[in-house]
Amino acid sequence: MKKFLLHASVIWVVCIAWTTHAAGSNVAATPPMGWNSWNHFACKVTAADVRAAADAIASNGMKDAGYIYVNIDDCWEGTRDEEGRIRPNEKFGDMKALVDYVHGKGLKAGIYSSPGPKTCAGYEGSYGHEEKDAQQYAEWGFDYLKYDWCSAEKVYQRSQMPEVYKKMHDALVRTGRPIVFSLCQYGYDRVWRWGSSVGGNLWRTTEDISDHYDRMSVIGFDQDGLESYAGPGHWNDPDMLEVGNGGMNHDEYITHMSLWVLLAAPLLAGNDLSKMTPETLAILTNKEVVAVDQDSKGVQGRRITQEGPLEVWAKPLADGSVAVGLFNRGESGNPVTVRFKDVGAPTTVKVRDLWNHKDVGSCSDTYTATIPRHGAVLIKVQ
Repeated sequence: MKKFLLHASVIWVVCIAWTTHAAGSNVAATPPMGWNSWNHFACKVTAADVRAAADAIASNGMKDAGYIYVNIDDCWEGTRDEEGRIRPNEKFGDMKALVDYVHGKGLKAGIYSSPGPKTCAGYEGSYGHEEKDAQQYAEWGFDYLKYDWCSAEKVYQRSQMPEVYKKMHDALVRTGRPIVFSLCQYGYDRVWRWGSSVGGNLWRTTEDISDHYDRMSVIGFDQDGLESYAGPGHWNDPDMLEVGNGGMNHDEYITHMSLWVLLAAPLLAGNDLSKMTPETLAILTNKEVVAVDQDSKGVQGRRITQEGPLEVWAKPLADGSVAVGLFNRGESGNPVTVRFKDVGAPTTVKVRDLWNHKDVGSCSDTYTATIPRHGAVLIKVQ
């Protein structure tokens, strides 16, 4: 595409159509949405924290916005019994009861393991117990598995990754239960090229995110070029959301959320949902913004133009419109402009500001927004 002068501002386009998660063969038909315990609780997580997250999602509008999965990350594992079956540790107790509680809220439950002998935090991994663990997760009623490479490096070569991940996928299939399979191996060996072939519904494309603008920004904007590998049932995963954890300001969290929805990324909140500010909740539950991520066309957006720290990204939507994000990665406020022809839109279009739920009106040729430092604007062009 031809480059044009971009000024620091952000524009986004949002799709009105909003899809939900399908089951069975349509698992992860749209990018999975929910919550994961790691970013805020890490190894301090307990069953009570998971119940509190489920309570919050079910009552605060997140469920209505599309957040479905309540995912336990590392540090739930105990020891194995005499038959090799994994048991939860004392912080979790009756895992079946916990999953039933989550299901009782109309939500789905996720769990975590590693193909290695130990998890990242040193708990019991699935090495040599893949079949038993898959069966156990299904018996407990889990709907999602995050499978983290970690200590697998000690027993496998990286070249074996596809067969190692396929082994667990096949074990999950044999349970007969639809379970989303999340490959967490940090983008090693260009996983986006083979993740789908081994049954992955999503795969990490990067090392871990952190609650800092510089880290989030590098991860998110570096996703450009991976769009051809994403689609219904198989998604690029730039890691979980940090919105609300306190390390970024409002404008930076707007950039974080705007970029992730344009990327058709899984939206897994990583904050303490029981102690959320109205501002954080508003970012996570803006239905017009979330609709961009969940659009049924299943296309990952891409960078259209870049001039220094100013960027324009676009994502075509199922209704024929285009979601457009204008980003200012600079250190001061700047205007950013999108030319409609550069995003495949007609000369004259209707523009809607998705964050503000506001029709801007008809615009010809271009749209410009003044964007604060590290900020973004998300519009829908129709």
